[in-house]
Order: sequence, then C-alpha cells, then structure tokens
Amino acid sequence: MQLIDGKSLAEVTRSRIARETQDLITKHDIVPGLAVILVGDDPASQAYVKMKARACKEVGFYSIVHEMPDTISEEEIIGTIKMMNDNPRIDGILVQLPLPKHIDTDAILEVIDPSKDVDGFHPCNVGRLATNLDAFAPCTPLGVMRMFEHYDIPLRGKDVCVVGASNIVGKPMAALLLNAEATVTVTHIYTRDLARHTRAADIVIVGTGVPGLIKADMVKEGAIVIDIGINRLDDGRLVGDVDFDMVAPRCSYITPVPGGVGPMTIAMLMENTLKAAKMRIVR
Repeated sequence: MQLIDGKSLAEVTRSRIARETQDLITKHDIVPGLAVILVGDDPASQAYVKMKARACKEVGFYSIVHEMPDTISEEEIIGTIKMMNDNPRIDGILVQLPLPKHIDTDAILEVIDPSKDVDGFHPCNVGRLATNLDAFAPCTPLGVMRMFEHYDIPLRGKDVCVVGASNIVGKPMAALLLNAEATVTVTHIYTRDLARHTRAADIVIVGTGVPGLIKADMVKEGAIVIDIGINRLDDGRLVGDVDFDMVAPRCSYITPVPGGVGPMTIAMLMENTLKAAKMRIVR
C-alpha cells in the first residue's frame, strides 16, 4: 500500500506556480489577481478563505477578499461581481460556498465572467468540460487528476466508481475521468447496493461528507481509493469518507485525510488563476 501524498505534491505545485508567476511579471508585467467573495461568518468558510489568501501571497498573486454580512441582498453581490468582471487586475473570481439560503447560488455563479471562473462552476465551463474542450475545471477534481498524473496511475480503460454526484465534485470528476477514457460509474444517495459498484471498481473516488462510509468489504484487493471527504468528528478529529485504518491494507494506493486531496484543491485554485492571468497576454 502506498500513500498518495497530496501535501507534498501541493508544495511542489505551488513552487512551480511561484516561478511561473515571477516569469509572467518579469516578461509581461502581469500580476495574477484573485478576488474572493465571503458572505457571512461561517468559521469553516473563513478558514478556507484565509488559506487561499496565504496561498496567493506565497505564489506572488494579488488577492482581495470582499467580506459581506449574511443579510446582504443578491443584487448587491451581483453588483460586486460585475465590478470585478470589469476590473483588469482581477483574473479570477471565487464565491465562497455555501451562501445564505436567501441567495440563489446558481444565479450568482452565472454572473461571473467564464474567463474568470477559476472555480469552474459557471455553466459555460461545465459544458466545455463535459465536451472535452479547454475549460476551467473545478479545483478538487482537477487536483485528483494531477495526483493520478504524478503517481503514473493510468486511467484509460479502468473501471472507476465515483461515490457522490455533486455539481462541485462528483459530476466534474466523472467528466474528467471520461475525458481520460476511463469507464465511469457514478453513484449517489439513491443508488441501490452501493457496495456492488465499489467492489467492482479498480479505482474508488469518494466525496459524500459521510464519515467512514466506505468499509473494507466494499473495495477489492489492490484497488486505488481517493478520499475527497473531510469531516470533523465530535472529538475534534478530521476524518474522511473512508474507514482508512481498515481499507488501507487492501489498497495499492490511498489518500490520507488530512494531507491527501485537500491541499491539492487550493493548489489547483492557484493553477487556474495563473491560467486565467496568462490569457491576458493574448487579449
């Protein structure tokens, strides 16, 4: 069994992005810029935004956070996004989710200029990803694909089971895998006999937010298991959606939680923002 070390890979990725950023500044006087909208005072969202701001500073990006009260109107958020769409210093726009219940998340995300949609949630980028055209892919699934590349894990023809069908993780993960010519099964909350699907897979990718959902008897010997879930238990421990201690001995590769997919998500946000900044060169 080999651990897939997302933390180390993310560090290498950020170092590369920092070098490319300095090159972009030197040759083209372009400093990549990322703007984040944070609505409300959810502690988890605030923590994520702080990590993103630190990552921007580390790689040499310009970044700004628009903090808004959870009572703000949908129109005010849209107005801020439109302002950032028109700001030539801003290459990437990110709306930290979830938003308050009175805000229509889909309406907010559709306002973002697709060329600045570094989260990959705009319908334009979703459609381009599904048809295997160049697009901004959501950061977590993109990070998983970078892990496969780094560890030389082939995907063509492999049976892959994606557990969870969210718009943020499961669906774009399936699209990226299909583009890599894997055979993909997507399961969700209404799937009957989940274990039948996971046991048949060469690769199991899980992102449900259910601690310990995947047990040892649900994966075959030698399987590759990617655990996207991150859950905080009552005792303060962070765990994934996989029963790691029991499942790991059966795997050829497995991601830990923490230290697996999580660090790659922010690294891919930096990569997408750099990609958006490079688009300024040809404008």
